Amino acid sequence: MIRIITDSSADLPKHLLEKYQITVVPLTITMGSENYAEGIDLTPKEFFTKMFHSDELPKTSQPSPALFAQSFNQFDHDDQLLCLTISSGLSGTYQSACLGKELSDKNVTVFDTLAGSLGHGLQIIRAAELAQQGATMEEIMKNLTEYRENMTILVLLDTLENIVKGGRLSKFQGSLAKILNIKVILERVEGGKVEIKEKVRGKKRFHNRTMELIQEQSSHFSNTVFGITHTGNEEEAEAIKQELIEKFQPKEVLINYMGATMGTYAGKGGMIISF
Repeated sequence: MIRIITDSSADLPKHLLEKYQITVVPLTITMGSENYAEGIDLTPKEFFTKMFHSDELPKTSQPSPALFAQSFNQFDHDDQLLCLTISSGLSGTYQSACLGKELSDKNVTVFDTLAGSLGHGLQIIRAAELAQQGATMEEIMKNLTEYRENMTILVLLDTLENIVKGGRLSKFQGSLAKILNIKVILERVEGGKVEIKEKVRGKKRFHNRTMELIQEQSSHFSNTVFGITHTGNEEEAEAIKQELIEKFQPKEVLINYMGATMGTYAGKGGMIISF
């Protein structure tokens, strides 16, 4: 049997983790002097409440190779294990999972999704569905590789506050962006990293440009699953979901809280759309 393992940065809703019996290995979130296992000691809602009231950015660290090995070793020798991780361009989790595979005596395949948040999560669901349908590991890997290469991920920054806190932008630049009401759209690029695509002035232009960028990707979305993650701006995410349904008639639109890994950079009002 093929079993699916992942790390906690995939931002999948709990009911889907349970439905597909997906094993989750938690990342560690450090806030001040406190450490939390993501999704176990701290919910996303609690995380954002703490982050928005802190002057310092939280830090996330990948699970240890030993923790991955421990997760792999709970399965039977007859099981084929597929571990899908957050992009190696964003975290050391993929490397840690590969080392965990070496420490384990189980049959493990580690797959770098080259994505974060639900871009990562949608690939897990694809793998789990294929496994349930009886696909072989080779067939799943081939399908996943194609899905990964064709995926679009847009990161929408409503504020640059966390970019300033993280030292990637000066306070002066951050203040100027706030005064000019500048919003930033980033996209996933080669190697699974994230780079600035466009800067837009004003909320309405920001929203309209996002929809235009989605429309530019395809003329047919009937087989497309969209994933939207947010940092507490649930009403806005729901409004975008409805607009996606009306404009593009996609197969499905999933919404969930963004986790700490991507949420630390997205900041207040941030959102990620993956499809």
